[in-house]
Amino acid sequence: MALNLENSNVATRENRIGSITGYIGTLSDLANQSSCGTLKGCSRCFSQSSTCLSSCALGQLSAIRDVAIIHHGPAGCSAASAGAYYLDKVMAKKRGVTTNTVYIGTDMNENDTIFGSAESLRKIILEVNKRYSPKAIFVTSSCATGIIGEDIDSVVDDVKDEVEVPIVAVHCEGFKSRIWATGFDISDHAVLSSIVQPPRQKRNTINFKNFYESARPEIIEIFKNFDLEPIFLYCNSTIEELSHISESLATTCICGTLGNYLGNGLEETYGVPYIRTINPLGIAGFETWLREIGRVTDRSEAVENYIEEQRKIYIPQIEEIKKELKGLRAVLGMGPGYTFEVSRVLDELGVEVVWALAWHYDKKYENGEVPPSMKYLLENDVDFEASVADQQNYEVMNILKKYQPDLYLSRHPGSTVWAIKNGTPAVYVADEYMIFGYKHTLEFAQSILDSIHNRSFEKNLARRVKLPYTDWWYQQNVDKFLEEAKK
Repeated sequence: MALNLENSNVATRENRIGSITGYIGTLSDLANQSSCGTLKGCSRCFSQSSTCLSSCALGQLSAIRDVAIIHHGPAGCSAASAGAYYLDKVMAKKRGVTTNTVYIGTDMNENDTIFGSAESLRKIILEVNKRYSPKAIFVTSSCATGIIGEDIDSVVDDVKDEVEVPIVAVHCEGFKSRIWATGFDISDHAVLSSIVQPPRQKRNTINFKNFYESARPEIIEIFKNFDLEPIFLYCNSTIEELSHISESLATTCICGTLGNYLGNGLEETYGVPYIRTINPLGIAGFETWLREIGRVTDRSEAVENYIEEQRKIYIPQIEEIKKELKGLRAVLGMGPGYTFEVSRVLDELGVEVVWALAWHYDKKYENGEVPPSMKYLLENDVDFEASVADQQNYEVMNILKKYQPDLYLSRHPGSTVWAIKNGTPAVYVADEYMIFGYKHTLEFAQSILDSIHNRSFEKNLARRVKLPYTDWWYQQNVDKFLEEAKK
């Protein structure tokens, strides 16, 4: 789909790439329906939880150093700012840099929601610019401003001549999409349309979209083998760095859900190749990803030498630990960028996936193709029961009760806690690089063994905790509250 960077608004994932939040069936059926365009999402007549997309958008933008986020809405809509501010400071400290990013809420009141508050917003923008001298200003909307039709684009256009730094309107009303990952696309759109400049020269850099750059030193060392320098986006990025990402040799990411919009946008607008492979998790993922980087940057020989050297170190150790993992059964609950990638790694390690839940599902990516993780599983005859549930924990608990797996894996702590209360050993795949490359694949396999070798904590906790779910719910089919897709 062609990007329109002249328009500050981004279509939702549902409307743009046909993403869904409700489905139950098998992996093969999900992928086949995606390929032929017949997949329709179901809604639920009961929903236990969800997340606001603005948190994803604001979290990405506030991680950029020395910018101002002006969130135009009631005070309650800025509730997440304290957590984002703290996290950004911690990540900067960990990296050894400083960030002076500020997060300002405009505190709309009842009067503002009736008569509008464009003039107040204008004054706030100018005062923020004068007081904090940010390197860029992101003026973000809220549900309240979206409902009353506050024209933040006009306000931003009016003050552009009075503000000497990039300023952009960011439309991240929480109600516009059930899929919170739409917030990632919204933040990417803002960066592409207002910060990134046309290339002036090519550099030996690779854009690397990730969440918290926890493996930064390690990846820098790996890329040195190929005379490449990674540019990590957006955690601790600077406006100066972002203005030059059109000059990189390629763009890649640790999570397809996170990096898809930016990667396609840079390729479509500036011709920067986007690495469209399975993610660098597990052995097959890491090697496939490295080889594609080698092909795109004309460094295949150096990549093959590195792979050969590393395989000698790690493959024998991984093969040894696979003997202990063989026969284990697992259930997963994660965002789609990880669900099907981690399923692939588990299959690689000899662990049987009996059910995988994705918090949403993208039928196709921006280039019109089925996500590479799905394509890989189908081409390698991997199939299992699968569902799409936007973090509906009651469905997770029903599945765990029925299937009694050896292990539950999730990237969301709240979900793993419930599994442990149920007596199921759980691995919290918190760090985005937890399964990255040879070394971390080995560590991941060891973490699984640690979790299942001593189950006393889960057993003792389960005996002492009374869960809110009744026997009635456990006897129901998982799709009890799923409504048929509209024809």
